[in-house]
Amino acid sequence: MQSLEALTREASALASNEAPITFAMTPAEGEVSRIMQICNACRYCEGFCAVFPAMTRRLEFGRADVHFLSNLCHNCGACLHACQYAPPHEFAVNVPKAMAQVRMQTYVDYAWPAGFGALYKRNGLTLALALAGGLALFLILTMAFKGSLFLPPHAGSFYAVFPHTALALLFGMVFMLSMIALGVGVRRFWRNQDPGALSGVAIGEATHNVLSLRYLGGGHGEGCNNADDAFSLARRYFHHLTFYGFMLCFASTCVATLYHYLLKIEAPYPLSSLPVLLGVAGGIGLLAGPAGLCWLNVKRHPQHGDSAQKPMDRGFIALLLLTSASGLALLMLRETSMMALLLAIHLGIVMALFLTLPYGKFAHGIYRSAALLKWAVEKRQPSELLVED
Repeated sequence: MQSLEALTREASALASNEAPITFAMTPAEGEVSRIMQICNACRYCEGFCAVFPAMTRRLEFGRADVHFLSNLCHNCGACLHACQYAPPHEFAVNVPKAMAQVRMQTYVDYAWPAGFGALYKRNGLTLALALAGGLALFLILTMAFKGSLFLPPHAGSFYAVFPHTALALLFGMVFMLSMIALGVGVRRFWRNQDPGALSGVAIGEATHNVLSLRYLGGGHGEGCNNADDAFSLARRYFHHLTFYGFMLCFASTCVATLYHYLLKIEAPYPLSSLPVLLGVAGGIGLLAGPAGLCWLNVKRHPQHGDSAQKPMDRGFIALLLLTSASGLALLMLRETSMMALLLAIHLGIVMALFLTLPYGKFAHGIYRSAALLKWAVEKRQPSELLVED
């Protein structure tokens, strides 16, 4: 088995030396190219989001252009409801659905290792729950075999059940491998785009657009369309709760790591400590956000996206919900006899989340951020369509 260091070297070599990936255009990519030709002639939606201004800088839409524009799309649905050529018109222009299908193809094509790209199409709700349940059951049986599952309360000390070093190495390695896989995939996507030189201004604008979820405001800032023509900012708010909830949980882990290694303060930490406060706030965000996104996903009109991807969407949402719910339950019951059992369940769910990060819905945020950065760079460069008199 290759070491983490060897895999990291291999990933770096792939990211820096490989030539841009080129394939024949798929039917889904051809459909986006066809639709963009129609939209480029109409331009009614030019002010809706970044997709349409970026579209107007092109006369033809090759595979790299289609991938870029599809990942720039936030699937707000505004263009579908505004379009005079939308189904049942014979032109059948449905930008959100066509681009959602291409986004999935993007993740598959640029995945690393390449053979793992097919996991995007199989990473559904059943697989997510089965993986989380299987890992939790394995940890429970391991603890039962060692006789540590039914021990008296450990005063909230998780490390009395699982050694800190073992947990740090196991979860650190899995998370690092997931980030490497995502990083190599996005690097492949970026190399196919050739956006030009980065600048501080472009990076700043893209960062603001990512953190503020600007383009989930819809075409007129009133929000997204979900089940019908009505506009709502609910999708934007639930995405904010999910994103910042995740980041607060990650910050909690980082602060706890500093406490342990730098300050030599070992867990369990009091409820008033910074790691616990950050974790509780993040856990609440990861309950409310994914719950809201699940509700919107169930209600959403089938024409607003690719219905075939709903199992993948719901699998990721379910893992986020279970991670936050089990984490908060563990915190509340950490000084009871239920602590060891809840710890095994929580760790199994978190491990399943980490393992599926590179090959599930989480990838859309990474690729979309890269597309926003490309747009921020591209818009500051002269358009190839401008001809000097």
